Amino acid sequence: MTAPRTPRWRRRLSLLLATVALPAAALGALTAPPAAAAPADGIRINEVVTTGSVNDSIELYNKGTATVDLSGWVLKDNDNSNKYKIASGTTLAPGGHRAFDVHGSFGLGSADSARLYLADGTTLVDSYSWTSHSDPSWSRCPDGTGTWGRATALTLGKANNCSGSGGPTVPVAWPGSSTVTTADAADVFGEDLSGLYQEGGVLWGAQNSGKLWRLVPNGSGGWKPDTANGWGAGKALRFPGGSGTPDDEGVTLTGAGSAGGVYVSSERNADSSGTSRLSVLRYDVSGSGGTLTATREWNLTPDLPSTGANLGLEGITWVPDGYLTGAGFKDVATGAAYDPSRYAAHTGGVFFVGVEGTGAVHGYVLLEAGGFTKVATVASGMAGVMELSWEPQANRLWVVCDDTCSGQLRTFKVNASGAFALAAVHNRPTGMPNLNNEGFTLAGAGECTGGSKPVYWSDDGNTGGHALRRGSITC
Repeated sequence: MTAPRTPRWRRRLSLLLATVALPAAALGALTAPPAAAAPADGIRINEVVTTGSVNDSIELYNKGTATVDLSGWVLKDNDNSNKYKIASGTTLAPGGHRAFDVHGSFGLGSADSARLYLADGTTLVDSYSWTSHSDPSWSRCPDGTGTWGRATALTLGKANNCSGSGGPTVPVAWPGSSTVTTADAADVFGEDLSGLYQEGGVLWGAQNSGKLWRLVPNGSGGWKPDTANGWGAGKALRFPGGSGTPDDEGVTLTGAGSAGGVYVSSERNADSSGTSRLSVLRYDVSGSGGTLTATREWNLTPDLPSTGANLGLEGITWVPDGYLTGAGFKDVATGAAYDPSRYAAHTGGVFFVGVEGTGAVHGYVLLEAGGFTKVATVASGMAGVMELSWEPQANRLWVVCDDTCSGQLRTFKVNASGAFALAAVHNRPTGMPNLNNEGFTLAGAGECTGGSKPVYWSDDGNTGGHALRRGSITC
């Protein structure tokens, strides 16, 4: 952040259910007793155990209002060749729980899935995926409808323990290596490096002093400034018209990549540092000049709760329309399922911005010709939001806090109600000190090697002369 600036350390999605809307023909094919004519949509995977005294078990729960005949239904892990067929005559009453020991058919690994199909073996009813062993179990809170989290007690065959500190708000270990290393040479950036976004072999970085960096691999697993086309010392950013200095905090791209423009979130004009200006700015980065003037500004200030001038838009990320419509995302502007065709040209996705001062995340359709509509508001549950990152490989939204929250990271996915809901709470890697990390980005699926891929953090405080750090996460 630009001066005047108070040090941040003093200031401070349930997985998307893979529920399928079953066609009438499929529903009609269910063979159930007369009292069991409930839709399959009432059955949910409710608890999963992968290791321990009772391992490789999947619990189902009936959140509906009538008994359902489960005869012949099929449970699978992430391998379609592994199947467990539920015995004939098996039924599940409303509000009932039933656990199935699938160990004789397949094992559930540390990074795996549990999937439930109708008796045809192809119609998916529900699924859940995880990236580490259950210890003791992965469970929903509340039963059948809530988000997933690591349970505090094993409850197979009965209601999940959702009281007290149970459920997904319980922090779990970082889902990757505990080792973290520096990823830049000493004293390259100085303080205030904030938002990050990896685009293949390029890492984009937003610095609060009104500067955008284009970084390239340094040959040892880290990054260095690109020396081509005037990027060697970063490029100065300006508001439309060429005036002012954005206090840029976050950076993201759309599905068009950097060729479609680089988008930056800014909380104020540093030339008028006492006034909030919560804006998203688009920049054409194709030229070689040392200064970039925004080609478009979406000033969201009138549409958002007021915050301190230095507590505004910290993170930004873009989520494609394809995921949102497929997940049944609900548009709060209409109260109905999100329909991209309702909006004029808007880059084919929704921009999510994080507000430091409120800890909230807001989703906006930004029209390419100007104008915007808020389509979502998500409470992060954290003291502040410092970074957002969409991970398409896992279809999850990362919401990141800094040393104010001890480096905690949370993931959100669209739930059955169409809202982004908390999926998991992760502690920072144990090898990472409690730094003022304001930037976070994940490598793409193409960099998965041996089941893991790189992730990067940027430290606003440039601790030890290093602003970038590298870790890893399970793919």
